Amino acid sequence: MIYSSIYIDNLRIEIHNNLLGRETIKVNDEIVSSKYSLLGAKHSFKFEEDDYELSLRTTIFGVVFDLSKNGLPIIESTKSGCMVFILIVIFSALLYYFILGGK
Repeated sequence: MIYSSIYIDNLRIEIHNNLLGRETIKVNDEIVSSKYSLLGAKHSFKFEEDDYELSLRTTIFGVVFDLSKNGLPIIESTKSGCMVFILIVIFSALLYYFILGGK
């Protein structure tokens, strides 16, 4: 299934994935990279004269990706990930335990 399509210049970059963890990157319907991953992978590929790098990763909020062309970022996802959310949940659980746990 197609996860996302990116249109830059005259290119259509498609990110495909399936339930078995296979990630496939297509540029203008040509497969340029394919890897198996459950939590995300880094795909490096060359198309025409340009070098691309597409990094996929899974967070609790879904799949996010970064795309760079010739070392320059085109799409950057937030880097905070889920650590802030996890810390808030842990802090809330500890606070709840110590305030209401003794009653």
